[in-house]
Amino acid sequence: MDSKKRSSTEAEGAKERGLVHIWKAGSCSVTPERLPGWGGKTVLQAALGVKHGILLTEDGAVYSFGTLPWRSEPAEICPSTPILENALVGQYVVTVAAGSFHSGAVTDSGVAYMWGENSAGQCAVANQQYVPEPNPVSISDSETSPLLAVRILQLACGEEHTLALSISREIWSWGTGCQLGLITTTFPVTKPQKVEHLAGRVVLQVACGAFHSLALVQCLPSQDLKPVPERCNQCSQLLITMTDKEDHVIISDSHCCPLGVTLSESQAENQANTAISPSTETLDSQGEVFEKPLVENDLPVATKLNAANVQTTSSDAISSQPDDVKAPEMSSAGNIPCCPDTQAVNEYVQKLSDHPIRENSENDEKPKPSQPLTEEAIPNLHSPSTTSTSALNSLVVSCASAVGVRVAATYEAGALSLKKVMNFYSTAPCETGAQAGSTSIGPEGLKDSREEQVKQESMQGKKSSSLVDIREEESEGGSRRLSLPGLLSQVSPRLLRKAARVKTRTVVLTPTYSGEADALLPSLRTEVWTWGKGKEGQLGHGDVLPRLQPLCVKCLDGKEVIRLEAGGCHSLALTAKSQVYSWGSNSFGQLGHSDVPTTVPRLAKVNSENGVWSVAAGQDYSLFLVDTEDFQPGLYYSGRQGPAEGDNLPENHSGTKTPVLLSCTKLGYISRVTAGKDSCLVLVDKNIMGYIASLHELATTERRFYSKLSDIKSQILRPLLSLENLGTASTVQLLQEVASRFSKLCYLIGQHGASLSSFLHGIKETRSLVILKHANLFLDSFTEYCTSITNFLVMGGFQLLAKPAIDFLNKNQELLQDLSEVTEENTQLVEILNTLFFLPTRRLHNYAKVLLKLATCFEVTSPEYQKLQDSSSCYESLALHLGRKRKEAEYTLGFWKTFPGKMTDSLRKPERRLLCESSNRALSLQHAGRFSVNWFILFNDALVHAQFSTHHVFPLATLWAEPLSEEAGAVNGLKITTPEEQFTLISSTPQEKTKWLRAISQAVDQALRGMSDLPPYGSGSIQRQEPPISRSAKYTFYKDPRLKDATYDGRWFSGKPHGRGVLKWPDGKMYSGMFRNGLEDGYGEYRIPNKALNKEDHYVGHWKEGKMCGQGVYSYASGEVFEGCFQDNMRHGHGLLRSGKLTSSSPSMFIGQWVMDKKAGYGVFDDITRGEKYMGLWQDDVCQGNGVVVTQFGLYYEGNFHLNKMMGNGVLLSEDDTIYEGEFSDDWTLSGKGTLTMPNGDYIEGCFSGEWGSGIKITGTYFKPSLYDSDKDRPKILKLGNLAVPADEKWKAVFDECWHQLGCENTGQGEVCKAWDNIAVALTTNRRQHRDSPEILSRSQTQTLESLEFIPQHVGAFSVEKYDDIRKYLIKACDTPLHPLGRLVETLVAVYRMTYVGVGANRRLLQEAVKEIKSYLKRIFQLVRFLFPELPEEGSTIPLSAPLPTERKSFCTGKPDSRSESPEPGYVVTSSGLVLPVLLPRLYPPLFMLYALDNDREEDIYWECVLRLNKQPDIALLGFLGVQRKFWPVTLSILGDSKKVLPTTKDACFASAVECLQQISTTFTPSDKLKVIQQTFEEISQSVLASLQEDFLWSMDDLFPVFLYVVLRARIRNLGSEVHLIEDLMDPYLQHGEQGIMFTTLKACYYQIQREKLN
Repeated sequence: MDSKKRSSTEAEGAKERGLVHIWKAGSCSVTPERLPGWGGKTVLQAALGVKHGILLTEDGAVYSFGTLPWRSEPAEICPSTPILENALVGQYVVTVAAGSFHSGAVTDSGVAYMWGENSAGQCAVANQQYVPEPNPVSISDSETSPLLAVRILQLACGEEHTLALSISREIWSWGTGCQLGLITTTFPVTKPQKVEHLAGRVVLQVACGAFHSLALVQCLPSQDLKPVPERCNQCSQLLITMTDKEDHVIISDSHCCPLGVTLSESQAENQANTAISPSTETLDSQGEVFEKPLVENDLPVATKLNAANVQTTSSDAISSQPDDVKAPEMSSAGNIPCCPDTQAVNEYVQKLSDHPIRENSENDEKPKPSQPLTEEAIPNLHSPSTTSTSALNSLVVSCASAVGVRVAATYEAGALSLKKVMNFYSTAPCETGAQAGSTSIGPEGLKDSREEQVKQESMQGKKSSSLVDIREEESEGGSRRLSLPGLLSQVSPRLLRKAARVKTRTVVLTPTYSGEADALLPSLRTEVWTWGKGKEGQLGHGDVLPRLQPLCVKCLDGKEVIRLEAGGCHSLALTAKSQVYSWGSNSFGQLGHSDVPTTVPRLAKVNSENGVWSVAAGQDYSLFLVDTEDFQPGLYYSGRQGPAEGDNLPENHSGTKTPVLLSCTKLGYISRVTAGKDSCLVLVDKNIMGYIASLHELATTERRFYSKLSDIKSQILRPLLSLENLGTASTVQLLQEVASRFSKLCYLIGQHGASLSSFLHGIKETRSLVILKHANLFLDSFTEYCTSITNFLVMGGFQLLAKPAIDFLNKNQELLQDLSEVTEENTQLVEILNTLFFLPTRRLHNYAKVLLKLATCFEVTSPEYQKLQDSSSCYESLALHLGRKRKEAEYTLGFWKTFPGKMTDSLRKPERRLLCESSNRALSLQHAGRFSVNWFILFNDALVHAQFSTHHVFPLATLWAEPLSEEAGAVNGLKITTPEEQFTLISSTPQEKTKWLRAISQAVDQALRGMSDLPPYGSGSIQRQEPPISRSAKYTFYKDPRLKDATYDGRWFSGKPHGRGVLKWPDGKMYSGMFRNGLEDGYGEYRIPNKALNKEDHYVGHWKEGKMCGQGVYSYASGEVFEGCFQDNMRHGHGLLRSGKLTSSSPSMFIGQWVMDKKAGYGVFDDITRGEKYMGLWQDDVCQGNGVVVTQFGLYYEGNFHLNKMMGNGVLLSEDDTIYEGEFSDDWTLSGKGTLTMPNGDYIEGCFSGEWGSGIKITGTYFKPSLYDSDKDRPKILKLGNLAVPADEKWKAVFDECWHQLGCENTGQGEVCKAWDNIAVALTTNRRQHRDSPEILSRSQTQTLESLEFIPQHVGAFSVEKYDDIRKYLIKACDTPLHPLGRLVETLVAVYRMTYVGVGANRRLLQEAVKEIKSYLKRIFQLVRFLFPELPEEGSTIPLSAPLPTERKSFCTGKPDSRSESPEPGYVVTSSGLVLPVLLPRLYPPLFMLYALDNDREEDIYWECVLRLNKQPDIALLGFLGVQRKFWPVTLSILGDSKKVLPTTKDACFASAVECLQQISTTFTPSDKLKVIQQTFEEISQSVLASLQEDFLWSMDDLFPVFLYVVLRARIRNLGSEVHLIEDLMDPYLQHGEQGIMFTTLKACYYQIQREKLN
């Protein structure tokens, strides 16, 4: 940062920051001096080793000072001033670390540099005594491929090892010793390796002592608990054991593996058995190495209490009693004085435990440790006495597990009785309430005082204000790897019951941390893991054994440790509550509590008044930075006193009894302390313009505030919630809500306190203050908490609680008074509690004040000033807002106290606040009775109208209020509209009217916004004058007969549902869709449950004024589905009904016209079960009138129907062409006069009776017309279709519907412009509807829709171009079903297929099918002409605007020629030309199928001839067909090569014409097919021209044989069908033109082929 970027005032202050002061350790009276020879650069961080130190300056440079023996220049070995590390120039260093004799630095790119002493590989360089210059360490993760360099965040250095914390929060280590935490026996480790045991966990910080390591690890989230494995991965023993004794069962889940660690499954395989301390040498002549030394105390207690039979192969061999005196070298571990009854204990334990103890005494060869065993004992302690051993026996037998599951033994001092071990470990990891520890009382009292101390350590578990949820505390034990082996626990049933009861009571606080805050702020949910040498107890596991791998220090769980420091042989942990736990060597009082060492963390007594916020651990002393009253940190020293050099004998050493305050006040504000061996160093800031002081004030007050909140939580909330019978369930729930929000707030404050402490260690830039950057975190947490406490207050607050709770609170009144800072003597309990629980909101004022103070340190124009100023006002306005909320809550509570009791219960809700009420008679109901009492109460969510004994609640979200004008006759009137009521309120004065109107409007507005709990910070704080008339809300109807008890959720407009919404009835009916003026209107979906069938009716479609109207699909519960038109909730118009089960082949189907829910008009009914299809007229749901029936067996009937039966005249044809014409009386039953004609022409006339197909009685005459009879007597050929429904009468409803959509009452009557408007509306609404489900519309469809929204405009004379525009428009319109024309075409295609597919594919129906298509064309053309009035009528010609291009040669002349064959130049307008291209491709499959069936016989004959003739080679066939020789091709060009036509050549002549003709099958419309024929003729002409090389004129005699050849070779299977289709549907004006002649030629060929006979 250069000074230009800063505002001037801050730059000024920056010169006085990071001043370095240093002094000798042990001289408490000396004032720290400025570092000699150091200039004015601001130092951010310093680190000290034994004789050297390093400084990190603000600009990222590193300087070294002190004794630097590794430097290459002699002058630099002992420099007088700090010297710059040149190797790091150009790198921006962010953090530094110093070990005893080596140093490290990390750059901003995450690269670690090491230099200094390297004899143990601690600089990660192999075979090199010293590393003179900073040298980058390459750390790469072998698990990633490709190898990625690991980026480093932090380094920590010990005497012979270095730890690095990577950006992915994993630990890498190198150097020598078990403190590396690696699974290896080869040292030194010079290539950094990952500490696998903590891989996958989030490590927050690492620290190194001389020979031990500490890591701060984030707790696993409680849901990550893995299922517990059954067996240990290391030693394969069961993890949970159960031993059945005569009178009790012993259950233990506390297995601890002898390897000192329990590994997670993934690490089991790569865990070698060589987990032996590093410096193991050959133990005896055979080189026998013990595979599994007891690196951690094994389960048996005896081994821990006295280590006589513990053997270790560690270089610092472990023995039983602490002492500073070296014992003479012993030949064997067995020589250590042994506890008298050890053997017995071991045997007994062995019986109980399921893993045997390895008894060293049983080994023949005694191993020799490579170094002498040191026996350490405090002189006046002796071996445990027999009594303690018997106590121990009883301990093992009864397992004393009343407190909890895990009881662990401790190696502290000699005599440990059952009582102490019991008390020592508590069930849940919690923090201290009592100050643990006691001062030494001299030799004789020592035993008792130690016992007391142990007891007090165990008492730490009794109180907990940790932020961690109680439930989590109980369960987390299972999730962490075991730290201490437990004893087998015998649990009596009574104890089990008791334990269970305790748990159920305490499961109350909800999880209390927020993920968002955890990501931005330091986590308080931490564990401490330690490993390395533990000779002095510095690992904190309750013993002095070394650990090869990290192990969790259980008793620091839940203590919220935020920083770890490690000294020579002791460790310090700083917690969020500003307390320090210390453990390890205490020879000089460096632990800050008493003069005995401790192997488990214990609270240091630094200053009883104030908390500690920063610590440093030196070789044999500790430094503590303490908060003071004036916010200037006080520095306390604890540890070695007196001379540091000279004689090392204990007599000359003295230590501090309690931490001593050093006089540093004159220096300034200390921001950081660092400790080495002999010297200490502090970084000091001068307080310029009060900036630094304000920051310290913020941090100190925040830490104190956290302690206060923690105390409230642990001493009031937690005990309160653990009481039984707190009150009603709702009360408990409200209190739990308060507690949970309180916990969340408390946790946030704790995190913020911790982050401020680390902020003070750094650059101290205002903009990185969390309280500014993430202000919303704080604002939201305070608001949430305030909401829950005011809700509790409104419901009656602490008076609600039952007697046990009130008793508890009364007992602790003094404590409450103390915590809530209430000074008056006789304040009421409830008042004290209210003050106490509203205490957090006061903190907001403090934030605002401190931020304002900080702002004054900047220039008014600077952005910092602006930001601080804004944030300050934000916090202040929230504080005021929450104050108002509290007042509102108290006002509401007061109201409830006076309100009549019965109504209170139903109206009182936690979130409900009173805004105003009319008890002063200021508001009355218009036209109210004389004696009626009308009381109006406005809450923040409802308006209540109370009368004598009844009341009605009107929710505000659906309440509309408007003032009445004076003319309305109501003076000072307010009109209130709700969904089912409308009433007028009269106020006494205009002022009252204004007050109420404003109050109601604001309340409604807030109820709609749902922001009633948010203060007006940030944007959007402008109050609207009045709430919107249109809004979204939820409402349940109570009166309306149709809607009673139904719930509506959606849009409203002035008291009526209007817009999109969902309406649900209590009986399960539901409508979701559009509303208008309170009724269903528009597109919607409706479901009605059918109780009998246990399914539901389901309608999706259009509604009008509350009724189904328009297109829709109705699926009945019975399985029937109707798709079509509705009107007034009835099927009316065109529709399709599928009945039967919901399978693909439903048993019957009807498509046709409906009138008032009944079939009426023309319709097609497909009875799939009977295999019959009826096409005809209906009336009242029955077949009535003319109709046609076809069956799957080929029967065809056309005639009259009456009441579903064939009655009256009819015609019946069977498959073999037998025909009956006459009268019928029932289905397929002949009755009356008629004529029966046989296939051969014989016929019978007379009276018939009987059912067709089962014997018919005939009275009549048989005729056999002979060949010689005159023509006049021959029966005329039957013409079908006379008794069928005329084509124009069919599907009227479909066309009517289309006309209606265009806004015409009847066909062709209406205005064109209105029709176009309707089309535009239809397209837009349909598009909007489909926007919700875009998958329905493809992209091309969307584009089509966009282009359709432009209405084609035509001005001037009609021309071919305009005709073309119309044609294109039609193609697009018919492409999308959203357009009325497209919908029409889609429906017509559906009905056509329904009619002529399946059973309807009967050859007799061909003529009907063709007529139907022609009718469609006529009627669609009528629609098109209506939309485009300028389009000329059918058959008229459009003059060409330009003459036709004349390059085309006429095939008859071969010369360029105008189209003289057409009637006259120009386009002829025909319906088929315009509409057929759109319609026919869609109808082609069923139509062509009918043609194929009809022409079946003649096509078979034709095909047989084609196959026969095609066997001949080309020349033979040409000759056979009589083609003139001159037209025979002589050579052919095949792929560019010219080849001669040989007698054997086949399929080669006229190949291009053949290919061209084959395309006739790929086209749909007659005009396209005719073009193909025309092209074929042209191809023939071309090939003949090529061979003749001269112009010629075709005559029909020449042309026909050639064309016949081409037709034969084209091998078109259904040529007959093609010919008939063209003939039926071609434009009549083409018949005499060129194309007509060509078509006639093709037709002639078709008939000619059938008659060809080969000689």
